[in-house]
Amino acid sequence: MTSDHTATLPRKRMGAGVVLSDASGRVLLVEPTYKPYWEIPGGAVEADESPYAAAAREVEEELGLTLRPGRLLVTDWVPPRPDRTEGLMLLFDGGTLTPDQAGRIRLPAGELRSWAWCTEAEADDRLSGLLARRMRAAVRARAEHTTSYLENGFPTA
Repeated sequence: MTSDHTATLPRKRMGAGVVLSDASGRVLLVEPTYKPYWEIPGGAVEADESPYAAAAREVEEELGLTLRPGRLLVTDWVPPRPDRTEGLMLLFDGGTLTPDQAGRIRLPAGELRSWAWCTEAEADDRLSGLLARRMRAAVRARAEHTTSYLENGFPTA
């Protein structure tokens, strides 16, 4: 009888999101009904689901859009807090939505109140500090054709 040693290793919470932009370079944010700040489209990675698949699923569930995310922009390790375990959060490039695609956005009633295209300054005002740092890093990584590793939203190097 053999046992799987990996089953005894620590587990981390994972989340995946998508950075979507319009032709002006503004980013799409969503306003949840259940928290006081806005969010990046995305959510929890389910058991036996890849982060990439989770990002695509969450965009379909939250916005009603079917799209294939692009490359990974950011990996952010988030330390534990009193109300949450530590986690790995990944942001993928969702590309630029056309006005036609944006017109097809449908929000799930009861979960999301609204969505908006936001400039960097508007995103800073609407997102939590952690999410604002993560979004800034993702936009920068997209522009520089790089990938960023963060810890609690801050670059490590």
